[in-house]
Amino acid sequence: MGDDEDIIVISFFVRDAQAAKDLMMWFEKGYDFILDSDKSPGEIQPGRYLVYIEIRRRKTAGSQVHELLEDLNTLTEFEPKDWVIHHRGKTVPFTRENFDKLVPLTPDDYRKKYGDDSLNEMRIRSGMDSILPYEKTDPLLQTLQHAAGI
Repeated sequence: MGDDEDIIVISFFVRDAQAAKDLMMWFEKGYDFILDSDKSPGEIQPGRYLVYIEIRRRKTAGSQVHELLEDLNTLTEFEPKDWVIHHRGKTVPFTRENFDKLVPLTPDDYRKKYGDDSLNEMRIRSGMDSILPYEKTDPLLQTLQHAAGI
């Protein structure tokens, strides 16, 4: 539904194809902040299906995810404290603070952390660290740009 800098994708593992379909529909019909929801067309591992949602990359994303996990307690035996975050090779318990720390919450935060060029995208997908471009808020750079008229 958009570029990585604009969208956060959150995925859930589900053990049953029908449960994955039901969860996908529950997400789409129950939350106006969910832009899209989908499920894997088949098993991604034996007995495991993937359901994912897309939300806008905004400062409210952590509270939105927390709301989802609280509401999932009505469908499952899991409470928010039972969930974990797998993010770029790290696994930590879900807390709003951990989410807000790990996930860039605005497009600008995303660009600062991962850059915005295709080379960095390839580096991230291959498991390498991204190389940050110059810091756009660097005062010296801003002075030079202003002096140059750009």
